[in-house]
Amino acid sequence: MNGKIPATVVTGFLGAGKTTLIRHLLERSAGKRIALIINEFGDLGVDGEILRGCGIEGCDEDSIVELSNGCICCTVAEEFAPTIKSLVSMERPPDHIVIETSGLALPQPLVRAFNWPELRNRLTVDGVVALLDGPAIEAGQFAHDLGAIDRQRREDDSLDHETPLAELFEDQLACADLVVINKADLLTDDGLDRVKSTVKMQLRPGVATVAAEMGAVDPLAVLGIDANAESDAEARAELHHHHSLEEEEGPEDDHNHDEFDSVVIDLPEIARPDTFLDGVSQVMRLHGLLRIKGFAAVEGKPMRLIVQAVGPRVGSHYDRSFGAGEARCTKLVAIAETGADWREVKRALRQAVAA
Repeated sequence: MNGKIPATVVTGFLGAGKTTLIRHLLERSAGKRIALIINEFGDLGVDGEILRGCGIEGCDEDSIVELSNGCICCTVAEEFAPTIKSLVSMERPPDHIVIETSGLALPQPLVRAFNWPELRNRLTVDGVVALLDGPAIEAGQFAHDLGAIDRQRREDDSLDHETPLAELFEDQLACADLVVINKADLLTDDGLDRVKSTVKMQLRPGVATVAAEMGAVDPLAVLGIDANAESDAEARAELHHHHSLEEEEGPEDDHNHDEFDSVVIDLPEIARPDTFLDGVSQVMRLHGLLRIKGFAAVEGKPMRLIVQAVGPRVGSHYDRSFGAGEARCTKLVAIAETGADWREVKRALRQAVAA
């Protein structure tokens, strides 16, 4: 790579498991210094906090940056370029940079940015990894909750493209160097074969697909692809639209936006994790929430319980121990359309804690 720092771009719709995949990469990075750039709408720092506090060797808190001012492909000049330049200019620059894009991002404009004069001599795109929700693909969708993703897209005022989700999905695949079919444990062998066949039809020749459970993929398959993707960015065609990086600001948005609320909910320790997670599932369903994500302190357990809920699916796992002097508390972020009864949501979650 001629001394350039490699960067891996991770794409995938809301709920596909991007943060979980990245955590697995960090856990098995063998001490490699990995910097993270995270661009996900509405998480209010929870994605970053989960990863920043992971306690994994090579995961330096100063090397985790969140971009929260909109879709990364539409804010390349304003946010992404200055951020990545600051990372490579650190006294101890990272060995590798992983970029977690919003599911709304078009990957090709981001890849093209690595040809900019201020970036091309210091960085290269090692590979673009597209993460897919396997069961959703088998069901004929692109993600578990298409409505949530569409509403997420309309909320982002920085978007300068109105790409339909089907075309956005195709663009992510067209740009990919590796496709990870996540949640493969929820598919039968025949179902996984059908998903692979469906996906393969939209890939460039030679692009591999791998199956994963809970985002667990061998880092050797993800980091070190050595694709030098910026060198053939135009071959990774955006299929149905035009999107210029020369424009630092997109056109005026002339369509209505659904409004979102994102709120942080602080709760005490929980006594019964299973009961609490059932309560989270109920709250998601009864109040029409799009997402709940965060961590919980469990009585008698030294480690944090990571909680991630999208639609009817509620996942959890223990990660690191609470640090000395760190408050043992439960912190969740919830996302919903404007109009959600947050007082009732908080009351229901407090009841779930006490149950």
